[in-house]
Amino acid sequence: MHARDAVQLGGPSWTVLLGRRDARTASVDAANANLPPASANISSLVAKFAAKGLDLRDLTALCGAHTVGAARCSSFRPHIYSDANVDPAFAIYYRDLMVRRSLLHSDQELFNNGPADDLVRLYSSSGSAFNRDFAAAMVRLGRQDATSARQSGANGNVPSPFSGLSDLISSFAAKGLSARDVTALSGADTIGQAQCGTFRSHIYDDANVNSTFAALRKRNCPPKGGDSNLAQLDLETPNVFDDGCYRDLVAKKGLPDSDQELFNGGSQDSLTLVALSLLSMFVCDVRGQLSSTFYAGTCPSLQQIVRSTMAQAVNKEPRMAASILRLFFHDCFVNGCDASILLDDTAAFTGEKNAFPNRNSARGYEVIDAIKSNVEAACRATVSCADILALAARDGVGLLGGPTWAVQLGRRDARTASQSDANSNLPGPSSGLSTLISSFAAKGLSARDMTALSGAHTIGQAQCGNFRSHIYNDANVNSSFAALRKRNCPSSGGDGNLAPLDLETPNRFDNGYYRDLVAKKGLLHSDQELFNGGSQDSLVRQYSVNNAAFSRDFAAAMVKMGAISPLTGSREIRLNCRKLHNSSMASFIRRQVILTLFAAALVLCTARAQLSPAFYASTCPNLLRIVRSTMVQAVNREPRMAASILRLFFHDCFVNGCDASILLDDTATFTGEKNAFPNINSARGYEVIDTIKSNVEAACQATVSCADILALAARDGVALLGGPTWRVQLGRRDATTASQSDANSNLPGPSSSLANLISSFAAKGLTARDMTALSGAHTIGQARCTTFRSHIYSDADVDPGFAALCQQNCPSAAGDDNLAPLDLQTPNRFDNEYYQNLVAKKGLLHSDQELCNNGTQDSLVRLYSVSARAFARDFAAAMVKMGAISPLTGTNGEIRLNCSNVN
Repeated sequence: MHARDAVQLGGPSWTVLLGRRDARTASVDAANANLPPASANISSLVAKFAAKGLDLRDLTALCGAHTVGAARCSSFRPHIYSDANVDPAFAIYYRDLMVRRSLLHSDQELFNNGPADDLVRLYSSSGSAFNRDFAAAMVRLGRQDATSARQSGANGNVPSPFSGLSDLISSFAAKGLSARDVTALSGADTIGQAQCGTFRSHIYDDANVNSTFAALRKRNCPPKGGDSNLAQLDLETPNVFDDGCYRDLVAKKGLPDSDQELFNGGSQDSLTLVALSLLSMFVCDVRGQLSSTFYAGTCPSLQQIVRSTMAQAVNKEPRMAASILRLFFHDCFVNGCDASILLDDTAAFTGEKNAFPNRNSARGYEVIDAIKSNVEAACRATVSCADILALAARDGVGLLGGPTWAVQLGRRDARTASQSDANSNLPGPSSGLSTLISSFAAKGLSARDMTALSGAHTIGQAQCGNFRSHIYNDANVNSSFAALRKRNCPSSGGDGNLAPLDLETPNRFDNGYYRDLVAKKGLLHSDQELFNGGSQDSLVRQYSVNNAAFSRDFAAAMVKMGAISPLTGSREIRLNCRKLHNSSMASFIRRQVILTLFAAALVLCTARAQLSPAFYASTCPNLLRIVRSTMVQAVNREPRMAASILRLFFHDCFVNGCDASILLDDTATFTGEKNAFPNINSARGYEVIDTIKSNVEAACQATVSCADILALAARDGVALLGGPTWRVQLGRRDATTASQSDANSNLPGPSSSLANLISSFAAKGLTARDMTALSGAHTIGQARCTTFRSHIYSDADVDPGFAALCQQNCPSAAGDDNLAPLDLQTPNRFDNEYYQNLVAKKGLLHSDQELCNNGTQDSLVRLYSVSARAFARDFAAAMVKMGAISPLTGTNGEIRLNCSNVN
């Protein structure tokens, strides 16, 4: 642990795995033979680390320890006098390597035209990547023991069992730990025992102790004597690490006085209550996250209430959809999506309502109030105003014909607002393109997100004062359009006169806005900046002719915007969206928040807990063998089938979760996913899943879901072609419906850009790294000419020889169904050749080559291209994550007897 803590010179921290034992001997010969010398070259370093189970990535990361410390002259003399790859000056470690300024020969070997070069580049530009990998490598590496100890240090630093709350907080603060940390770490008392001498005064003298509990403990802890007698710290579950400690505190059954101080009418009372729910969320790894099912247990009618109230408002005034959407945008861009824009001014702060971008302009507050009132009537003190605003914005778009999306929920409401922050954070109608891009980038949104979100101006109106300078002074405006707008917007006066932002279809959410921009009929200067000879022109043109592309990108960008700095956990739920709680309501609301958190944790944890690799261990013990043997037959007959099954699994999970909905035939009640645009004449392998299901049913009738069979078959197909394997989490249930429209809107296409790919995967809870690793599935399988024709004929980022080869079987105007391998070199082997192809500009699809086209994923692609092990590890981890997307569990869904039909 000393090694970990020594890195706190600005470095990362990590969880240290414990339980090692000390050696009883040592060997100088072993040290000489095992430790790489300062003169080691890269091949020697790789071999030494590999002998310890550490790969090239671990080696490069751990060498980053040389960012601190010193070296003796004798260890670097040959390097600075004899080697050519050195510069006489010194700076920060990885940047030093790139400019040949490392101290040791072995250091510079990491960046010397060898296999670690790309990792050095990655770490030199990304401190977070280095911190993550260094911490992970340190866990694998182990530790050294301390050589001294001080009794006085222990006496002076460890808080006693008699400590009051203020003493506990100050003791932990001296170690850089917050009051929240105090309460959380005190949960360690859910296991273990304490001596009578440490809790005697508490059970005999303190008033804040349950009398029955005190009497029980006094039996083994007399007023005098028996100091070493032991008692369990957690009364109910002393040998289970759970939230029992906190339940004891709430019941005034804390054993040491210092424990009960955490729940004794002080500042930590509400946090102790919240720990009951937070611990279960911690176990499930969902703490602090938003979820579309957050209110499933506490306010199941929420979405229906919001939509019906929005339907009434939009039917009465279609413009209201635009007004609510604008409220949401203006809220999220000022200190995050926290409903601060809804707060009236108070004596303590001047809020956002009268900030320059909102004054006499932001509207729709009364609609949010109406929704809140209806929600409160159904679910008191449960749903935040921030979540209501997010849902209302989504529903307004849908009601005017726009896309829909799953809104992530669980936000809390701000307790303050800032007019100055609103004035400084919201881009104005006169903003230039560079200002727009930088404003959105500051919120974690890409230029593509910005252009897509600007499409919100396909509905709504703007005041003359916002567009006068554009129609009178700018050159990039259609003269007839300017003349039309001038009729209602004179050169002076009429500042509040309104004009539609979208000339043709102002009350329909479509791509008409982008057609206006191409025709130089954008109403605002900031609108027309998107199409004015700049970087967004091509995207505007694409959206102007492809409404589906706009809808898809807009929905993904709305999900990203909705995740800007949300307040979560035990923060406030306002009863009135315009006002903060008064103090008399605070305790009640906190407890309601805690109940909501606890219920949300149960919903999330139940689904996660019901998935397990051993789910069918007793009910279908031969399952894995049956699936694998059937896949062996299918892949031996046609190796491409492994790729087809893997693609089925991906296309299933990305549309409403891993629920086997892709396998359902159309019925009279729904049009399914099989004939959606990404799947028609393309998705295949259904008959293999049917065969596996038939074999499984013969052994275990009505037991195993089609969703689990598909997950297992995808894993086995990868392994049969030489790829990695992983433990598949099981226990999914099968969907009873399917949606062609959801498949059309959720699956990224072969022409997707990097930004679109990242946002599409982010909407499913997958990172950019997950996306790049999962794209490696294209190391096997084939694609149709129609999906890559535009890439090989029109894109500049393609090797001309490769393009010419592909064009032989994919003519410019025919042969749509002609096939080509996605991986040119080893199309039937699951390896890292796909990434080598990308580095060589030989990616078959436009979306493939986007991963290595001077963007954020280039360094990772290069890493995977030289390290099959790194790719295999990340791919397996990402497949487990993807397999956990919104599974149906418990009593949800069904176990189909025939994967193509609902029971």
